[in-house]
Amino acid sequence: MWHHLEYMIDRFQPEPTMGALGGRDHGPVVIRHARDSDTPVLGDLAELDSAAPLNGPVLVAVVDGHVWAAIGLDDRRVVADPFLPSGAAVELLRLRVEQLRATTPRAARGFPRWLAGRVRA
Repeated sequence: MWHHLEYMIDRFQPEPTMGALGGRDHGPVVIRHARDSDTPVLGDLAELDSAAPLNGPVLVAVVDGHVWAAIGLDDRRVVADPFLPSGAAVELLRLRVEQLRATTPRAARGFPRWLAGRVRA
């Protein structure tokens, strides 16, 4: 699984490119859980992407202090800034969600949707 992560990192930032100011076009990508203070930013991001806001726990991809993309942990729905090169950041978010799901025990994730209505307490 590490080779996939290295591949995604290399794909997102293969070599530093020179921007208009002589630096890279963007900084490193930080993947983290969304905070309460991110709620307005996530709403704006969903509006830019012409999508409904994300509900529940969310991971965000932050570049240079700005949220470029976000993914819902429950439904894996993605919102991203269409005016930024956020495709690779979205792929990193999806990879991180898969890593988190692989390490979370099945009981902690709850019942599958098809079984949830059939289980009696």
